[in-house]
Amino acid sequence: MSGSFGVLIFVFSLLASIGLHEVGHMVPAKKFGVRVSQYMIGFGPTLWSRVRGETEYGLKAIPLGGYVRLIGMFGPGKKQQAELGQTDLAAASDGSDTDANDDLEDEESGSFFSSLIEGARQSSVREIRPGEEARALYNLSAPKKFIVMFGGPFMNFLIACVLFTIACVFVGTSVPTTGVAAVVACVPTADNPTGIESTDGTCADGVASAAHSADLKAGDKLLAVNGAQLTAWEDLANAVSSLADKSAVLKFERDGQIKSVTVILPAREIPVYDAAGADTGKTHMVGFVGVRPQFETQTNSIGSMPSFIWQQVKDTGSAILSFPKAAVTMAQTVFTSKPRAAEGPVSVIGIGQISGQIASDQGATTTDKTWAFLMMIASLNMFLFMFNLLPVLPLDGGHLAAAIYEGSRRQVARLRRKPLPGPVDTVRMMPVAYVMGVLLIGLSIISIVADLIKPIAF
Repeated sequence: MSGSFGVLIFVFSLLASIGLHEVGHMVPAKKFGVRVSQYMIGFGPTLWSRVRGETEYGLKAIPLGGYVRLIGMFGPGKKQQAELGQTDLAAASDGSDTDANDDLEDEESGSFFSSLIEGARQSSVREIRPGEEARALYNLSAPKKFIVMFGGPFMNFLIACVLFTIACVFVGTSVPTTGVAAVVACVPTADNPTGIESTDGTCADGVASAAHSADLKAGDKLLAVNGAQLTAWEDLANAVSSLADKSAVLKFERDGQIKSVTVILPAREIPVYDAAGADTGKTHMVGFVGVRPQFETQTNSIGSMPSFIWQQVKDTGSAILSFPKAAVTMAQTVFTSKPRAAEGPVSVIGIGQISGQIASDQGATTTDKTWAFLMMIASLNMFLFMFNLLPVLPLDGGHLAAAIYEGSRRQVARLRRKPLPGPVDTVRMMPVAYVMGVLLIGLSIISIVADLIKPIAF
């Protein structure tokens, strides 16, 4: 499988994820009567479009996002209401008192942000055709608004859950075991990084591995080191980490018989990595056994998936919270010689590069490549789900926060037997949306540059 094919798989998966996200918005919007004028995947010039019913469906040139255009995203101000003859529209639609929003309409004229707000409001109002005022999104009840705006992120969450389940339960991944696939004859060095013995059967530097000295063979299974039981490959690494140049008893199974042998574990120098996976430049000595593990495909049970997915939610949330700090660190790597953290943020370019690396990895099986692709796309959708829930425009979370606030204050008004307030004037959050947009564009540029200059190796 070529690297180019891997990139194509990623691009298709990204477009599918974006498209289904927008379907999550469009379907409930249409169900509740809101006119959806456009359904587009991508940004920029339109490459292809068709009109079906009252909606234009199309593809645009830059496949880095998508959108559905819902009429009436922002309610009209008093000026637009007067021009449209719908001053009492909000009250007529839900029995609310439009006077409760008068303070939100008293915008200062002439300021930069007021111009942005007014421009967004007018653009939204112009989309409403005569007689369609009741189909505007801002006239929906707060619960219906919430469903429409939550539909997109929830679709990403469903995609993530399905792909995680397929990858973990039905595909599985190869994991190293304590079974011996091959013996490394010599302790690897800079001159002999693979640890291959010389043609005369000796090691050039005179340091044979413990496995070679103990006459271990392919097919053996390591059971314990100095009495510490080995159930996974990681157990072996932990058991020998403090045994450099020390004696150890290796217990193993061969042809159904349990054997033990006492050997000296020669020291091997390995690099030290920090929590983010970056090389610290330091090294330490560990005991070296000298075996390559056998691999077996491991799958999860269906019953384990809820806790697995919950862990993914928590990990993604933690990653988003630490993203500002990680972005600063990533920017430093662009302009300095500082190495880039393996677990740091990446752009779509970086994910495409990783996709190419996965596809072209000659040492990986088709099963492992399939698992890696599924996990990567599932993780991307989990990120889109969590990131879109941030309560700021232009993210869906900004509209969700407004819907929750609107519904809450109406409930308070009912309890107090007061007139119901009108829709929340979300257009006044547009300055925040523009600032967020600039920040997101800036972060995207930095991450793309970092992926081009210092790509992360998978």
